[in-house]
Amino acid sequence: MITKDLSITINGKQYRLSVGARTLLVDLLRNDLELTGTKVACDSGSCLACTVLVDGKAVKSCSILALQVDGRSVLTIEGLANGDKLHPIQESFVKNHGLACGYCTPGVIMSAKALLDENPSPTEDEVRHVISDHLCRCGAYPKIVKSVLEAAEIMRGE
Repeated sequence: MITKDLSITINGKQYRLSVGARTLLVDLLRNDLELTGTKVACDSGSCLACTVLVDGKAVKSCSILALQVDGRSVLTIEGLANGDKLHPIQESFVKNHGLACGYCTPGVIMSAKALLDENPSPTEDEVRHVISDHLCRCGAYPKIVKSVLEAAEIMRGE
């Protein structure tokens, strides 16, 4: 197997790793670094359960090679909280039952984070658009939308 060196910042921590040239980012996160909050559900990029942020942008980690993030910053669900203090998006999901079974939740939360970082005051339609590609088998979409909108208010200090 051909390996290459990789320098990456994940959840604020710098890593220097040797990875296989065909290693997917999701496999690096889950298997090599044991950051299992990022989920694998479809292996085709269709469900978005594997969503992480790369330099602040939502990315399907099952559809990108680890080497493509060389020198970049990755944020996973594990890096969102500040110690034991949940991020406002996470708190809002808990409060509003936006979790359902929880399998899609990390990916949805990471997409919501990217949205709110870019647009602190999204409309309901904008939230619905961002989460529309996430596959939630529980059908918790109304609670997810409510959670994201409430988190936006909290993050704006309202």
